[in-house]
Amino acid sequence: MAILLIAEHDNLTLNNATLPAVTAARALGAPVHLLVAGSDCRAVAEQAAHITGVDKVLLADAEPYRHHLAEHLARLVAELADGHSHVLAAATAAGRDLLPRVAALLDVAQISDVIGIEAADTFRRPIYAGNAIATVQSLESRQVLTVRATAFVAAPVEGGSAVIEAVTALHRHPRVRFVGEQRALSERPELASARIVVSGGRGLGSAESFALVERLADRLGAAVGASRAAVDAGFAANSLQVGQTGKIVAPDLYIALGISGAIQHLAGMSGAKVIVAINKDEEAPIFQVASYGLVGDIFETVPALEAALASVLEARPQEA
Repeated sequence: MAILLIAEHDNLTLNNATLPAVTAARALGAPVHLLVAGSDCRAVAEQAAHITGVDKVLLADAEPYRHHLAEHLARLVAELADGHSHVLAAATAAGRDLLPRVAALLDVAQISDVIGIEAADTFRRPIYAGNAIATVQSLESRQVLTVRATAFVAAPVEGGSAVIEAVTALHRHPRVRFVGEQRALSERPELASARIVVSGGRGLGSAESFALVERLADRLGAAVGASRAAVDAGFAANSLQVGQTGKIVAPDLYIALGISGAIQHLAGMSGAKVIVAINKDEEAPIFQVASYGLVGDIFETVPALEAALASVLEARPQEA
């Protein structure tokens, strides 16, 4: 039986989180069928058809799916699950909203935040805010999984030649309708996929001081993140939260400013290749996972770091 993978997209382009999910699906050893559900989204299906590892693209192009409401999509996915041994989605906000509904409709238990595929029915996932890894064997006849994009290598976007098959099934939840949306627009890199992330915590003291994080991020071309404590205090928007109840990131470089390092926050960023922590508390837990740690006042050290970066950038030879 094939694997059914749910593509995440905005009706124009495929979300990068789908690419590692393709790799996870391929590890299950069966053909991968990628569902692209939306409206006027043929271009996304054509992008998906070129991904290495995708055997078939199922295109459900209909108005009820335009805004990707989980209540509509869950019924579509549950119907398409027939003939598929596994149903997968990336463990993003959208995937976490959709797949529990699918699991309920199929009357099976879902396995969340999978970070490793041991066998078709055996998976690894973090527990206790990432302090332990559980190996879980499922006895369900059909597996429903969300997978952490940061735990798998992204599948190549070129090299595939999947066929595109139209799906005519139309589902509309009678009690749900789209009212509107508010998007946080930013010229900075997207947090979940950025190569460099600069995050601020409660140690910054105020929303005005959070500008320190933003200036350093802009200097490095980085995304901006925040701890839950900083978000709860109103220093930063909820969309910037990194952690167990926020976004999971695994950048090449993660810079933590004034973040103590609660286990909930560490669960969201401990996969970074290099972690730099600046905190005036030398006992802060963040230093236990940091590649480099600096004990000091962030209001003194960060401006000094910015000045050093400026001098390095100015010393570089200009490109012709």
